Amino acid sequence: MLKIGVLGAGHLGKIHIKCIKELPQYSLIGFFDPDHHTATDTAQRLGVKKFANMDDLIDAVDVIDIVTPTLSHYQCASIAIKKSKHVFIEKPITNTIEEAKSLMSLSREADVKVQVGHVERFNPAFTSAKKDIKNPMFIETHRLAQFNPRGTDVSVVLDLMIHDLDIVLSVVGSNIKRISASGVAIVSEEPDIANARLEFDNGCVANLTASRFSLKNMRKSRFFQRNAYVSVDFLNKTSEIVKMRDIEGEPDPFSMSIDLGEDKGKKEIFFEKPTIEQNNAIKDELESFANAINSNTSPPVTVEDGYNALDVAYKIAAKLKMSTPTS
Repeated sequence: MLKIGVLGAGHLGKIHIKCIKELPQYSLIGFFDPDHHTATDTAQRLGVKKFANMDDLIDAVDVIDIVTPTLSHYQCASIAIKKSKHVFIEKPITNTIEEAKSLMSLSREADVKVQVGHVERFNPAFTSAKKDIKNPMFIETHRLAQFNPRGTDVSVVLDLMIHDLDIVLSVVGSNIKRISASGVAIVSEEPDIANARLEFDNGCVANLTASRFSLKNMRKSRFFQRNAYVSVDFLNKTSEIVKMRDIEGEPDPFSMSIDLGEDKGKKEIFFEKPTIEQNNAIKDELESFANAINSNTSPPVTVEDGYNALDVAYKIAAKLKMSTPTS
């Protein structure tokens, strides 16, 4: 059983604590939060030991779960890694690209596991459809949210779009050759609505839209590939797969088919609705990290994955600064 400690007892930190308490792979040793009121309240409500400082907690565990504000991610993770502790760290991995690069180097030197909390990888709508996403050549994502003052100190790319960037990078498996982007700042100092176009070396194109000034919430992605189309609704946790296959002979009169023209044959269209097993995605990602440590395998979302998503996000943000009006 892995001894684990949690850094940060805010809204998400409390969720992590509750999930860890339900996982048999972990023994929750305690948590640390610098806010005395938050720490005391969390200890009483959740029945978990609060530590007086971060170093004591890190020394007492095998694994550190970092659920602190992004600005402190690097400091917390680097201290833990230098003490040879495995680290789970919420997304985005760090505040800067340089910090993310440093964490990659530190984790290799210390030979410890690091997993980044890109939780949408564990969304049941995505996991149920992932096996059918094969060599997509066009991807379209929409992540729209109603306005919330939280997160408006950064652009919508780092606030929302980074979720979809990680998903896209995980399924394309090719280097990006060109990025273009545009955005608009509506009520914030940073863009509230943004669109980015990623062009990959293998020919795939991804068109991503994110907004935190929408009338309704939406988190949908569509993947187009040879003879198939995969739709994933991350918000409502549903997915749909549309496939085509060649028809030999005459088509079934009750089937949906298309005629491709003279000498090109016909294709049958059929629909699949994968079975969605509802889950707790945060609990699943924490469990997967324990399994990676115990089996000495690579975590599902590596420190390199976290770096790659942040790197592309900052490249998009730089494009937005060039395209967003200042007045």
